[in-house]
Parts: sequence; structure tokens; C-alpha cells
Amino acid sequence: MDHRVGEDYCSVRELTMLVPLKGSWSLIFGVSSGMGRATARALAAEGGNVIGVHFDTAAGQEAAEKLAAELRERGVVAQFFNHNVASAATRAELVPRIAELVEGAGLRVVVHSVAFGSLLPFLPPAEHGDTITARQMGMTLDVMAHSLVYWTQELLAAGLLRSGAKIYGLTSAGGSRVIPHYGAVSAAKSALESHVRQLAVELAPRGVAVNALCPGTTITPAFRKIPSARPVEDAELARRNPHGRLTQPEDVGEAVVLLSASDSSWITGNVIRVDGGELIAT
Repeated sequence: MDHRVGEDYCSVRELTMLVPLKGSWSLIFGVSSGMGRATARALAAEGGNVIGVHFDTAAGQEAAEKLAAELRERGVVAQFFNHNVASAATRAELVPRIAELVEGAGLRVVVHSVAFGSLLPFLPPAEHGDTITARQMGMTLDVMAHSLVYWTQELLAAGLLRSGAKIYGLTSAGGSRVIPHYGAVSAAKSALESHVRQLAVELAPRGVAVNALCPGTTITPAFRKIPSARPVEDAELARRNPHGRLTQPEDVGEAVVLLSASDSSWITGNVIRVDGGELIAT
């Protein structure tokens, strides 16, 4: 029986038509390390041009420059900016420069992989001890969550987000679990996931998909900064995953490439786990 209904019918092939990433443009926040760096490499391997924003001291700046040179060796454009992603001045400066770089092409992929926040308890663990301040709480949420909204607003206004574009926010299991010293970051991750849902609905008429990616336990520089993570052995963490290994930043980069290889915006508003089954096995 033919279930087609007039012109509303379209085939699975039409919904999932693959589009090469070669020559496309991506914008990655947090490009200099961890998942941002791995995603930049994965997109460049497909022939995609990469614009990166990071906020680093001298050592991080050197690492970013080396990464940009590595990507250029693949024959793609790699332009990085060492700026504060949460600053309104950064957006005012960089959005016009991004528009010049892409030369009317628009952005195919936007990745928000920013790990910069306060890792302090809400209450003192003993009679004395530092606790998070209002300024630190606000900064953590502004950098790790709200900045995604502000960038999306300005990129859209500049005509850089068009049908087929994909936006990804990086969240974590800490968004729904209590981890020592992680309270402010957990709040930021929860806010980020909420922003993703809201942006997905508001951008749906424009054909732009917005999702959050939730990797499994991944040993990145940001992970090592969590005080409660320091005594945990990598081997112990790996045993919790049915694959017998930890999630790698490259797993996230691969997921971004796979999810971005179609103009369809039908996968949107989700928190997509990229964890090898870690959550369901623990």
C-alpha cells in the first residue's frame, strides 16, 4: 500500500541526503585543546575550513598556533583568535571578521566547547574554606552557557546561520549529577542544555539544528582540574565503559562530522550521548 500523501511525501533518501563538508566553514569555541581541538582536526580532515576562538596564555597560544599550522597543511583555511568568548567586545570584533572570511558562504558548523568556570563548593566543607562567590557563579554560567545564546543571536543577525547549519553545545553528565566542587559548572551545563532546546525550537523554521553533545568520561585538561577527579585512576574509569576504554576527544569530533553531513534539521533539540554506552552500563 502506498502511504504517500500528495506533495507532503518525501523519501528517506531526500531527508538524509549527505552533503560534503569540503570547503565548508566551521566556528569552534575552545579550539585550542580537548574536544574543540579534536573536532577541528576531524572537520579539517573532511576538507572543512576552521575558524577558532580560544582564550589562552602563552603556552596555550603556542599550542593553538601549532594546531592552525597543522590544519593548513591539509589544504584548508585555519584562522584562530585568542579572545574571551564571553566578551561582548569579542563578538563585536569577530563577527564582522568571520563574515569576511567566509565570503558569503555562511557557517556550516558551530561548536561551543568552552570549559572555563569556578570549581568551588557552595558551602564551606569545614569551619573554614573558600566558597563560590556571586561573581564566580555568574562568570561560570555566562562563559559556559549564556555565551552560546549571545553568539547565536549575533551570527544569525549577520546572516551567517542558514538552512542546513548545525550548532553543538558540549555538556556533561555533571549537568544532572552532583559532583564535589562542580556545582557552578553543573548549573552551567543544565542551563546550556535548556538553551539548546530553546534555540532548537526558535531556529527550526530556518532549518538550523541545535543539539548538545554529552561525551562520556574524557581525560581532558578541564577534567584534570576537577578536584574530585584527581585521585581516580584512568583504568578504573575505563572499566565502567562497555568498550573497555574511556571516551576520547576524537570520538566527539567524529560525532560532529557524522551529524553535520546532512542538510536535514530533523535531529534537533537533543542531548546526544557520545559515550560508548557508559551511562547505561553504570
